[in-house]
Amino acid sequence: MGILDRIFGNHWGVHPDDRKRPAADLPLRRLPMPAHLYVPLQQHIGAPARPVVLVGQRVLKGQLIAEAQGATSAAIHAPSSGTVSAVGEITAPHASGLPVPGITIACDGEDRWLEAADIPADPFALEPAEISRRIAAAGVVGMGGATFPSALKLTLGKKSGISTLIINGGECEPYLSCDDRVMRDFAVDVVDGIRLMLHASGATTALVGIEDNKPEAIAAMKQAAASFPEIRVCPVPARYPMGSEKHLFSALTGKEVPADARTTDLGVLVHNVGTAAAVHDAIRNGRPLVERIVTLNGGAWRAPGNVVVPVGMLVSDLIAVAELKEQPARLIMGGPMMGTLLPSAIVPVVKGSSGVLALTAAEAADGDAQPCIRCSSCVRACPVGLLPLEMSARIRNEDYAGAVDLGLKDCIACGCCAYVCPSRIPLVQYFGHAKGELAARDRTKLRNDATKRLVAARAERLERETKEKAEAAARRKAERAKQKAAEAAAAAAGAQADSETTA
Repeated sequence: MGILDRIFGNHWGVHPDDRKRPAADLPLRRLPMPAHLYVPLQQHIGAPARPVVLVGQRVLKGQLIAEAQGATSAAIHAPSSGTVSAVGEITAPHASGLPVPGITIACDGEDRWLEAADIPADPFALEPAEISRRIAAAGVVGMGGATFPSALKLTLGKKSGISTLIINGGECEPYLSCDDRVMRDFAVDVVDGIRLMLHASGATTALVGIEDNKPEAIAAMKQAAASFPEIRVCPVPARYPMGSEKHLFSALTGKEVPADARTTDLGVLVHNVGTAAAVHDAIRNGRPLVERIVTLNGGAWRAPGNVVVPVGMLVSDLIAVAELKEQPARLIMGGPMMGTLLPSAIVPVVKGSSGVLALTAAEAADGDAQPCIRCSSCVRACPVGLLPLEMSARIRNEDYAGAVDLGLKDCIACGCCAYVCPSRIPLVQYFGHAKGELAARDRTKLRNDATKRLVAARAERLERETKEKAEAAARRKAERAKQKAAEAAAAAAGAQADSETTA
């Protein structure tokens, strides 16, 4: 029995057909630059970046076009050279299809880089804080999909006194192989990025977790890390969702992360292999994060594989170059388990985009949801040990508190339950709806609490002002009475004096 089976039970997770080939084995290729790039200003978990360019301004590849706003925000740079043609709204790469703030660049076809300055001869001579500062300036975020600003994560890790850095090369989602290609084609860069992150975070050991269905990546990474004993490449079982931070942590350390804790609480910081490669490029070459490897996969693609894509390239431009052989039943950004169903192809690739899947009707396996048959398949598959069928029943009855009591907030939205459900119940959507409803209620409660505090403060202020006015009026009245008394006394004294003078 494996360590994860001992921790999470014998039936956690699922074994979907990985469907990574032939895309994973085809050579990496670079696509031609499109005529326009549509760059969202929010490609991270924090506030949107603030534009620092104007319409009509010429920009070079790698030039800062929007600066971070706040600790969890990230800088945005021009993915190619050209002219800023618009600063406004673009369609978000989200199922909602809602607009988000963005910058449109009309590419000039030269793809000319801004000349890098102040590249250190020896990055390891820099202070850890300076390494983090440069990573932040390069706009590097988590490339595994979470898009948390990497510099902030390293800084927090340094303050937490972490000892171990885990590098996530699991890539357990079916169809996706962009991390696989990063490790195969840029293993030396990834290892150098890991060493730089060790230096920045203060950790002394790095564990690189790679699923054992990626033998070429494991071999490449072991060869690149052979001279660095502080970096260990650790194959782990191919089982979804092995790429989950907590499950990979448990597989590599034999420990369990408590439900209300993070890996940093146990001295471990987790980053993605793509993030390590981006850190290498930022520190060694002075180049910000403006492009990434994206997996094109699914039965509807004519030319599947992994491609280097500039941030801001529309999915429709990808389709125009790689071509579809049939109209896809579903177009997904990311993986089939946790990815985003796209409303159309007129959406841009962003820093966190790992893949664009064009699935046929057979692959999508669409079907109407049926009543639950209480088979408990979802319970056996849940990697966190929850009761999806019971949680969904409570959510359908709007008993959100009951769903929370059953562990709703521990759900990692991996999709294992929906994957195994024979009734095709959209369990993940139920849980997402409930979390959104609870978040809305929390926001409403915060607003109501804030309103109550403002009302109470206003009432207190008005009461204080009324009291102060009354006290001031009383003082004025007392002063007038005193003044009148003094005047009366003076008048009496004057009359007395006149009387005595007359006498």
